[in-house]
Amino acid sequence: MRLVECVPNFSDGRNERVINAITDAIKGVEGVSLLDVDPGWSTNRTVVTFVGEPDAAVEAAFQAIAMASQLIDMRKHKGEHPRMGATDVCPFIPVSGMTMEECAQLAERLGKRVGEELKIPVYLYANAAKRPDRESLADIRKGEYEALPEKIKEDWFKPDFGPAVFNERCGATVIGARPFLIAYNVNLNTRSKKLAHQIALDIREAGKAKKDAEGKSVKDAQGKPIKEPGLLKACRAVGWYVAEYERAQISINLIDYKITSLEHAFDESCKLAQQLGLRVTGSEIVGMVPLEPMILAGRHYLKKQGRSTAVSDKELITVAVQSLGLTDLTPFDPEQKIIEYKVKAKEPLLKDKTVSDFLDELASESPAPGGGSVAALCGALSASLSAMVANLTFEKKGFEKQKKLLEETGVKGQALKARFITAIDADTQAFNRIIEARRMAKSTADEIADRDQAIFAANKEAIDVPMSVLKACTEALDIASTVIEHGNPNSLSDSGCAVLNAVAAAEGAYFNVLINAGGLGQEGQEGTLRRDSLKQATATIQSIRKTAQALQKSVLEKLEQDTTAQV
Repeated sequence: MRLVECVPNFSDGRNERVINAITDAIKGVEGVSLLDVDPGWSTNRTVVTFVGEPDAAVEAAFQAIAMASQLIDMRKHKGEHPRMGATDVCPFIPVSGMTMEECAQLAERLGKRVGEELKIPVYLYANAAKRPDRESLADIRKGEYEALPEKIKEDWFKPDFGPAVFNERCGATVIGARPFLIAYNVNLNTRSKKLAHQIALDIREAGKAKKDAEGKSVKDAQGKPIKEPGLLKACRAVGWYVAEYERAQISINLIDYKITSLEHAFDESCKLAQQLGLRVTGSEIVGMVPLEPMILAGRHYLKKQGRSTAVSDKELITVAVQSLGLTDLTPFDPEQKIIEYKVKAKEPLLKDKTVSDFLDELASESPAPGGGSVAALCGALSASLSAMVANLTFEKKGFEKQKKLLEETGVKGQALKARFITAIDADTQAFNRIIEARRMAKSTADEIADRDQAIFAANKEAIDVPMSVLKACTEALDIASTVIEHGNPNSLSDSGCAVLNAVAAAEGAYFNVLINAGGLGQEGQEGTLRRDSLKQATATIQSIRKTAQALQKSVLEKLEQDTTAQV
């Protein structure tokens, strides 16, 4: 799933009609989900959070900025928060399946369109900045809206997109890309704000003022206080007392969890708290969190326990929640707190059905799901069996030397399982797109051309999905081979079943490539796709059959040998 978060800030936190119109513009774009709307009266500012597929997120952001440009007049705006435009800032944040570079490209696309169509000066910031002096939002916004009339006349402040002319009504907009910020609080068994803040000073990147032996601030030659850097990079922190909880907290902003993770911040807080005679009782995530940092935390604590990390995402999340104490103050529901789980398809996916419901749908008169989805399911069963054998053997006495290999194999199995599961729905969706393409209008030459291109694209997808399953079966056999050779002999039948399911998946996927490629024409782009697909699929299945035959023979010989020895 490719997901990007967008957090536009609008310069109105008081007019409900304006706020609703902006959020309605976002909700009107298919493929995005509005997660949060946070208006502030004193700041006169509303922070909106939504997520979606990349193209949909750009469209929703544009529609929101366009609506704000019609309804917000910066000439009348007053508020405590710094601002320079009706839409003040609009960052894109990678959530899943997206790189920071791709988010920066989205920022450029949006900035260009806002500048050209809405005639609003646009400045790119953070990871989308084209100049070092525009990386900081604060630097760009210095002087705020009131400084724009003069600043925009200067060559150094020429916007990246849009006219270099002061827009009285809308001001200017800053658009960019940045890492996901996690608002994270660590709970202490004390009411002392001072002690909590002492830990915050030690961990935050900005650090604290350096003191001499007498406790006085040390200053440099210019008389400015010298600071000692904190322990954690990309971390901001303060200590505070929360009356609602009757305890102090270390309030942390992790501005890049790939630099300082949840588990790193939590573990360091625990160490420092202990040195002060305190105890960390748990922690809380404010707002939402991507799946990845939760998975990383789960793996971290399993490693500390000496256990295998080759487990499902569900188990990793459970370990993370328990280890970080995320239920210390309030319940932690992964379905509501993890972005990828909160954002679900409008229609229920096949992968989320019960076995019985899936089989009922499979056995119905509907042509999809069909053999392609079943082939992907067989692949997932194969990968799961191999991961199971790896995990069972990891914990078994006498296999200590194999632990690293078995854990790596189990992790590969879990990742492969996820790819196969995705293909279960992808195969059905590809079939449905072919049907949709064939139903397109064909009254005019342009309509016929559009329909033909849509049919080709749908057919290509219908070949690509089973082709990806076929290729993945090579990896499934590879990890099955590892557990056959290095896994617990008592699980040999399970390893053998992993091979058989991989073979079934491969043969089923091969059938689907053949039938879908067979429906293509012999000439042009269809002919090229047909020939390339058949050549690639044939070579892959031949290799798989050869490998599988050898593995099945090996398993059968070992099982028969053990049975004969017992007789």
